[in-house]
Amino acid sequence: MGAQQLAVHEVVAVNTAAASENKIHDASIARKLGYHEAVVPGATIYAYMAHIPVARWGHAWLQCGEAECRFRRPVYDGAIVRVTAIEENNRLALSVESAGIQCATGYAFVRDDRPPARGIHTLPASVPPHERPMASEASLAVGTCLGIAPVIIDEAMLLNYLDAICETDPIFRTEKAVHPGQILQLANRALLQNVILGPWIHLSSKLRHYAIAHVGNELTLRSKISSNLVVKGHATVEFDAIVVADGTRTVAEINYVAIWRPRQVISEA
Repeated sequence: MGAQQLAVHEVVAVNTAAASENKIHDASIARKLGYHEAVVPGATIYAYMAHIPVARWGHAWLQCGEAECRFRRPVYDGAIVRVTAIEENNRLALSVESAGIQCATGYAFVRDDRPPARGIHTLPASVPPHERPMASEASLAVGTCLGIAPVIIDEAMLLNYLDAICETDPIFRTEKAVHPGQILQLANRALLQNVILGPWIHLSSKLRHYAIAHVGNELTLRSKISSNLVVKGHATVEFDAIVVADGTRTVAEINYVAIWRPRQVISEA
């Protein structure tokens, strides 16, 4: 089957993390680091990208789909975002553009073999510390576990989120299904709840979806850091995570990479 371009998804980007501790989402700090405006979170960009595979495959992708997103250039609050997809051999190549610049790339597909999820005990459970240490090579060392406080998304939280990301697919409102972007946000919490960070940048994520989480489910995350490296002057961290619903059910597996200390911060220190 030849390549086929699907419908375009276009939205006005919203900085959904304006109140976050991560000051990359604060316009004044972002400008000091060389950005034009407050940077829209990577998880929100992934939410925009996810609209197309959900429209293409619906439940099948939410329950047995994979995706990757790589954030190459910043997307700014208030900018028009255009997501396009080219399908070839039942696989979507995704691209995000803003102001004529490619800002993110990725892919999505539905697994044919439906492999079982990793058992939740393959990663240890942990809880955030009472007092967070400063982010460092030691506090983000390989092997460190990053847990989060349990999250229960209620209907108001879901609807507010769907409005914020301009999500129109009915599957989320009619079935009270938690959006994939909200699932990826849990990985952000793994950093925010375990260490004190300066401005930091989400670089990429890979996700495997296994089940749909719904309003009222208690969501937790188990994760372990697999690398902490300096790349082109940036201190980066990578961890693997499992999102768990109600303590028993694997919702998704996530591989998450972020710059926890940008080189711009080092140069200003």
